[in-house]
This record gives sequence, C-alpha cells and structure tokens, in this order.
Amino acid sequence: MKIAVLGGTGSFGKALAARLAEGDDEIVIGSRDAERARAVAAEIGGNVAGATNEDAVRGADFAVLAVKADAALDTARAVAGSLGRTPLLSVASDIRFERGVGMLPDPDARSLAERVQELVDAPVVAGLHSVAAANLDEGLLDEDALVCGDDDNAKRLALEVAGRLVGGRALDAGPLASARALEGLTAVIVNLNRRYKAHAGVRVTGVGSPEPAGSEAGGESGTGVE
Repeated sequence: MKIAVLGGTGSFGKALAARLAEGDDEIVIGSRDAERARAVAAEIGGNVAGATNEDAVRGADFAVLAVKADAALDTARAVAGSLGRTPLLSVASDIRFERGVGMLPDPDARSLAERVQELVDAPVVAGLHSVAAANLDEGLLDEDALVCGDDDNAKRLALEVAGRLVGGRALDAGPLASARALEGLTAVIVNLNRRYKAHAGVRVTGVGSPEPAGSEAGGESGTGVE
C-alpha cells in the first residue's frame, strides 16, 4: 500500500512515517516544502520518499492528515483536488490551553475531522487521537487505538494502519460524528500527562475481538476505559 503522510516533517508525522516504514508499504512524506520532505525521508531511509503535500497524495492508496490542528483545514483545502477519493485519516485535535484550568476541547460543535470532510470529496476517518508522537518511537504502544468514520473501506484501511502501531487493538468507534468525543479525549490525555508526568494511552475493557468495519455486534456488553 502507498501511504501519504501529510505534514510528515512535523513531530507526529515524522514519527508515524518512521513506524510505518518498518513494514512493506511505500511511504511518501508530504510537506509544503518539498526539499524539507525529501530531507526527512532520507533521514528515515528505506522505502520512504518526500514531496509536496499535493504530490504526495497523487497515486496514494491512503493518506494521513498529520499536520497540526491550526493547519489541518488549509492543508485539506490545498490537497483536495489531488486527493480525489483517496481515503484520508484525520489525527489532529483542536484543543486549547486555559491558564489555571488546563487543556480544553474545541468549543465548536463539529469535530475537526467533520470540518475536513466538508472540504474534500475523499471519505474522511478520524483516529489516533490518544497516540503521542513520543510514544511512537518506543515500538508497539501498550494501548488501544480508536478509529471512527462513515465509509467502511476507509475505516478498514485506517484500522489496518492503526493496528500496526499499538500492542493493543485497533477498534471501530462508530461514525465520523464520534470524532467529536475522540478529539476531546486528546485534551483529557494531555491533562493526565501534565498532571502525572506520564505518556498516557487508552485501553478499552469489556470488548471482545473487534468486529469488521461496518458490521454490527450482537448483544450488549459493559465497557470501560482505563
């Protein structure tokens, strides 16, 4: 699979590209600066190339929007034509810091991923919001990864990619609207990290083997989050 990592020169994008490059996929790092993208690709080595964000998504099977939240909408808008219908994973969370309080979720009723979906024809999925760049350098993460979206194929690809990053499970967290909760979870994780000087992740309990994307699990079970 050819995977484009948009914003692949940033801390999260670079760490993600390096982890994915450990497999057999072709990885293309995207950036506004093609030379910088190529320099980071050379640093990672292996089957990794660098290009502008627009060129990175051309011919890709899957793309990850790994830029910071304040650049996510502009980047999505810029690559929309080149992206076409290639599934796009949005990983950013638009959170803010308030002195004396901590990190707070974005007050906008819509998630950042939903706003990205309004700008591109490609199916957008959201996920990896509880995964920190620093943790990606440590091998398989001792946590689960949560992914949500409305398109079954896009969600399947996102779950496949997420499953390569965690020692736990890549779990289908429902429709794209669930990104409102997942993005808000980033604020919770950052507050935990600040309070306990940790690199927190998420484990979901009470869930058996993941169901394929788009299927409905029978029965009910209690769930909890560690």
